[in-house]
This record gives sequence, structure tokens and C-alpha cells, in this order.
Amino acid sequence: MTVVPRLVLSAPSSGHGKTALAVGMLAAFADRDLTVAGFKVGPDHVDSAYLGLAAGRPGRNLDPHLVGPQRIGSLFAQGSAGAGFALVQGTMGLYDSVNGQPEAESTAAVAAALRSPVVLAVDVSSMGQSVAALVHGFRAYDEQVWLGGVILTQVASRRHESLLRDALDDIGVPVYGALRRHELPPVLPSRRHGVVPVVRRDAEAIRAVRRLGEAVAGTVDLDRLLVLARSAPPLTADQPTAGVVAVGDRPTVETDPADEAPTTPVVTLGGVGPVVAVAGGPGGSYSHPETVELLRAAGAEVVVLDPLSDEGLPTGTRALVVGGGLPESYADQFSANRRLCIAVAELARTGRPVIAEGAGLIWLARELDGLPMCGVLDAVATRREGLVVGYRTATATVDSVVAGAGATVVGYKQHSAVLTPRAGQNSAWTWEGGSPEGFVWRGVHASQLTVHWAADPGIATRLVAAAGTAVR
Repeated sequence: MTVVPRLVLSAPSSGHGKTALAVGMLAAFADRDLTVAGFKVGPDHVDSAYLGLAAGRPGRNLDPHLVGPQRIGSLFAQGSAGAGFALVQGTMGLYDSVNGQPEAESTAAVAAALRSPVVLAVDVSSMGQSVAALVHGFRAYDEQVWLGGVILTQVASRRHESLLRDALDDIGVPVYGALRRHELPPVLPSRRHGVVPVVRRDAEAIRAVRRLGEAVAGTVDLDRLLVLARSAPPLTADQPTAGVVAVGDRPTVETDPADEAPTTPVVTLGGVGPVVAVAGGPGGSYSHPETVELLRAAGAEVVVLDPLSDEGLPTGTRALVVGGGLPESYADQFSANRRLCIAVAELARTGRPVIAEGAGLIWLARELDGLPMCGVLDAVATRREGLVVGYRTATATVDSVVAGAGATVVGYKQHSAVLTPRAGQNSAWTWEGGSPEGFVWRGVHASQLTVHWAADPGIATRLVAAAGTAVR
């Protein structure tokens, strides 16, 4: 049972200012010395990273399609443990689902699973009294969704705001804030930088989060929002019994034997095990936060490796994990760091476990657009216009630490680079309608498909076991 004050922030569709509002709201509450936690519905690493930067603890993804709807409650409980306020930022529109399964995978479904009130962000730049009809429709569409109120964005003037508030008052919907067109500035770093500004704690990202917090604090009624969040009923879910450590701490495992069901272990300080290097920086890793927690739960000593600046692997490294949040746009820096490329190639050559997802596969290739990479895999990558984006249900073709041959997983792809060849002699995956993809070679499993390890905690166990066989 968890009693965490919580809200889900959604919108009628994309483009209504959800991300800026969510980041600003968390920053504003954190500035009040309230312990906060941020979540993003869906697979978006970038939004969850900025939510984490605002909150001061890892931002997490709640993706029913990647991990299964039954795990959403326990992942929320893990990520919100010890918080006085948790905010879940929705994806697309409230009732939308990329896979056509809104009853299980939409923001509305996540809100219902978390028994959380929903606040709807509405861009009213071309709207008057019709806002009431729009909001009423969203409120009435699904009786399991608790629409607690709205925040208006792109308000033109004081008169415009008054008109909108009167219309919403007529249908009994509270307004928690009204932001003018200049009051929610587009200050977050360009998405082409991915999560790097957060992972590396760039000053630009920190200033942007602070500015959004100030904008929200000056325009949104945070006190009333907190009252709404505190009205959320207790949530029954498998959950940890202690708080989640802040970014940068080096935890190991602590579990409560009184728990009636197995849970994702809670992390606390201390511990020694096989050294697993995880690509990241001072602000976190390029993997989901659960990846690091599961590795530590399995007994690993996790050490962060910055592929953009570290010239060698951490001392004693027995395995390497490069998560799917690593962006392709930093290819020049990957290539220039020759010493690290050589060290990674040697680690792979000796058969140590290496898991590379997304652009991590590109980093292990021979070259990208003519720039030399690590040369672990005999493949050449070329960037093209546009992105390959979407979920895949994939089947493992051979045994590896990621999955046994024949096992089926759900993953996510988002990349612009294509490889020649697309797969090695032993491919990582096959899926319907596509050619074999990825590489399994010695201890290497490399693929542009990113999987969420919470869907199969055995990945961490198998990786640590494989790494541990080399420890003396």
C-alpha cells in the first residue's frame, strides 16, 4: 500500500505544453523543499530525464507496452517511495495509444491504474467558450478517469482568461492556472541533444529547469494542486519499503522480509561485486534507472562511464552496458575518444559481457558516416533523414545474457542511422515484417532495439553472473 500525493498531467493532444508544465511544476514544488518524483508515460527518455533533473531524483518511464500493465503500479511505487508529491506526464492525448490499445496503454489507462486525478493542459490560443465543451467531453468519455481540473496555456489576455474561467466554472471544472503566451518559454535544450544535457549536468539544462519552475510558480496555484494530489486514494501495489536514492549515489540492495510479495529491491549505500560499467554521467545513465537498480540488486558494483570524455574503462570493469538513451548526434565525440574505443574493443574481444542498445550499437560498429567507432562489430552505419520510430515484438535468435533463443520481448526503436549489414552471423532479433537485426558475438549483444529491464529482471542477473565468472 502506498499513499503518495500524485497527479497525472495530460492534454487533448500533443503540443499543449505538457513537458514544460510538468518540468516547471516539479521544479516549483522542489523549490518549496517538497520531495518530488517525476514519471513519463511511454518510452521517451528525454522527457523523463528532464523530469528527473527537476525532481532531483531519477525520472522514470511508465510504459505499459514495454513492461506490461501489471507492473505499472509497482514501478510507480518504487520511483515515488518517500516522495511528498509525484507527477506523471502523459503522452500524446489523454486517450491516445500508438498501438491501438487505449484501454491498457493510454495515459488515461495509466491514470486509472494509479487511481490518480488528471489535470488537463489545454492550449486555448484559438478557443473561447468552446473550451467548456472540449473539457466536458474529456471528462465524460471514460467514467474511470478522474478529471480534477485544467491548466490553460497560450492565454491571450486578462479578458480572454476571464471568459475561459467563466465557461469552465459553468461546468464545474476547476482552473489551476492560466499562462500567457510568453509565460511558458521554450527554454529546454534542443531534443537533438537527447538526454546528454541532463546526464552531463549542463548549465543550460539546469537554468532552463529553474526558469520553468519560476514560470509555473508565478502562474499556477500550487497549493490547490497539492490538495488535489493529496486526495488520491491509497494505491495497492508491490512496492519498496524505503526511499529511492538520489542520482549519483552508489547503492546496493535492501529488502524487507515482511513484504508479502516479491518486489523490485530497494537500493541503499555500500557493497562490492563484479564491476559493471554503465554509460552515463554525473546526472545519471543512458539506461532506465531500473537497469542500474537491478544490476546492484544482482550484486554488481555499478560504475558510471562517460563515453564522451572518459579515456578508459573503470578499473576492474567486467561488463559494459550502453543504454538506449545515448544519442546518435554525438558521433564526433564518440569517434574522437580513441583511447576509450580501443578499451571497449579489447573488453569485447576477451568475451566480457557487453550490452549495447540504440546508438550504443552504432558506437560498437566500424564507422558512422566515415568516422571510426570502436570497431567491435564488422558493420558500417550511415545516418539518413528522418527517424525510424516504433515498438517491435521481437524474438531472440540465439542465447545471450539478454534473452534465451526463442524468447519474445517487446522493445522500442528510435534512430536515424542504418547499418550495413543489418545483422551479424548471429543476429540478436527477428520480428514480423523485418529482416534479422542486431549482433550477438562472444559476450556482445548489440541492437538498435531498446528493452526495459523491469520487464525481465533476469537480464541483470544473467549479466552479473556472466561478469562474475571472471572475478578472482
